[in-house]
Amino acid sequence: MCAQNLIHDTSHITYETLLDGNRQFVENALKEDPEYFTTLANGQKPPVLWIGCADSRVPANQITNTKPGEIFVHRNIANMVIHTDMNMLSVLDYAVNVLKVRHVIVTGHYGCGGVLASMTNKQFGLIDNWLRHIKDVYRVHAAELDAIEDEGERGDRLVELNVIENVNNLCKTSIVQNAWQNGQELHVHGWVYSLATGIINDMKVSTSNNANMDEVFRFSAVR
Repeated sequence: MCAQNLIHDTSHITYETLLDGNRQFVENALKEDPEYFTTLANGQKPPVLWIGCADSRVPANQITNTKPGEIFVHRNIANMVIHTDMNMLSVLDYAVNVLKVRHVIVTGHYGCGGVLASMTNKQFGLIDNWLRHIKDVYRVHAAELDAIEDEGERGDRLVELNVIENVNNLCKTSIVQNAWQNGQELHVHGWVYSLATGIINDMKVSTSNNANMDEVFRFSAVR
């Protein structure tokens, strides 16, 4: 069987089937709980902000067995935390300062197309400007990555290093550091999800303060 045949067939998905699916979702939800939508409409208080990849195979709620209202989600190509990205920063600010989430998790996944593309010299268009940040991660860890002969394993390791780097980027934001300085309970984590097994790999880089951060990145208290 060729690799193409192993890809999930989505040819049956149309504009109309999505609307049909929505109606079925509503019907099933109300059968299970007649107050389901009334409860959701009353507001949200998710304890977690998920910063993940836009890849359609990595849905935050499904792979963590959680329900709507339990995870606040931001997704982009290759789960990046970039300090000039106002979209990400706006989501982070709202999650930390309004929703008061207790955990922020950067979640990458093995086989990430954005990470693998960044390892090549090919031009892909506008996205090259985004992938440049991942190339910088490669540059910093070039000695370790170049020593890995297997291309697949090298890509997996870059996925992991990219998550770790973006956890560090997250901790460097004034949003997160101000929350810590104000005594807010906030934990930052890094995970990598395996599409092949469905298992999440905890990268063991969790932190709840800036104690181990390089001095130059530590913000002083706002006066």
